[in-house]
Amino acid sequence: MAYDLKLLPFPPRIRAPDFLQENPLGTIPLLVDGEVRMTESAAIIQYLATRSGPSALSVEPGDPAYGAWLNGLHFGEATLTFPQTLVLRYTRLEPEARRNPQVAEDYAKWFMARLRGLEARLIEGGGYYCGGRFTGADISVSYALLLAETLTLSDRFSAAIADYWARMQDRAGFKAAKRAQASETAPS
Repeated sequence: MAYDLKLLPFPPRIRAPDFLQENPLGTIPLLVDGEVRMTESAAIIQYLATRSGPSALSVEPGDPAYGAWLNGLHFGEATLTFPQTLVLRYTRLEPEARRNPQVAEDYAKWFMARLRGLEARLIEGGGYYCGGRFTGADISVSYALLLAETLTLSDRFSAAIADYWARMQDRAGFKAAKRAQASETAPS
């Protein structure tokens, strides 16, 4: 799909106050598709995978992998990303005096423990989150792994998670998205 990528300084609600006119929450991402406006990452993946009918990124009701697919869409965001937001907060976003390495480490360990659930899914899903193929669930989970790499947690990945993450980064779609991101002028 064609898209127009706009990078914002983080956090945009503070560093790009005009963005509040686009999204009153001031959060990212924001998907605008005609009259549709969405801010929830997992919902955006589901919307894009299904809005024009079945696609390779979706799993249809009736497919044995359907429940795992829906779970994977939310697992990446709710289960894997949540503890990392606290690592981010207490290592980078808080003023220096309020940073707390112990809290950050506790939540890093919580994230790593949650990756055990991903390892189990990879075995059951034939090397992917579900259905033996790449789906939107893998996109959701891959974002959490990308955030882990940004937070320097990826050096703690098990061999199975590291292999999965390497395969996700090697996908043509991932590489195209990273090129699009690099070509967009990053705001300061």
